[in-house]
Amino acid sequence: MFTRPNDKKIYLASKSPRRRELLRQIGVDFELLALRADPARGVDVSEDVHASEAPMDYVARVAREKGAFAWNMVLARRQPMRPVLSADTTVTIDGLILGKPANTREAEDMLERLSGRTHQVLTAVAVHGMNIAEHVTQVSDVRFAKLTRDQIRAYCASPEPYDKAGGYGIQGAAAVFIEHIEGSHSGIMGLPLFETANLLRKAGYAV
Repeated sequence: MFTRPNDKKIYLASKSPRRRELLRQIGVDFELLALRADPARGVDVSEDVHASEAPMDYVARVAREKGAFAWNMVLARRQPMRPVLSADTTVTIDGLILGKPANTREAEDMLERLSGRTHQVLTAVAVHGMNIAEHVTQVSDVRFAKLTRDQIRAYCASPEPYDKAGGYGIQGAAAVFIEHIEGSHSGIMGLPLFETANLLRKAGYAV
């Protein structure tokens, strides 16, 4: 028999430390529900881009698939029925999807492409539960200053670019690259809090 928890928690289907920090910022208590993401051991939800897939379609699909897979895990394991929150973030410029760089060369190439230009950061958030399966995608415009070769090399010599879409993190040293933002600071970090709170309220979780 499934149980309805008497606590006030959600499940977070994400390993991102930034998303954990942002949820704590707005007082959301959560339990991690980890999905396998190691290609050597198999992945629960592929983050590969489909042929001709637009950035908006891609990020929304991955967030929805992560949430649906995690919700099915809850059902299969007969865990307490809490809302499942999932998200995915990508950076796009020139119609290209910039994911997490695999190496220094990729990170440097990404920053060279972003240098002196405006790009978009897309974060899709999905909530799955007993009576809900909804998502929303938040779009922010970010303009980088013109970066020197030395700035790019110094930043890519740090560990910061390699677990972040687009090869940079707004909450880290790359903040000095950013001339202007139009959109959601928390969305650029990986979880737009306004949109997230609205989805959680629809799922019956008071924020």
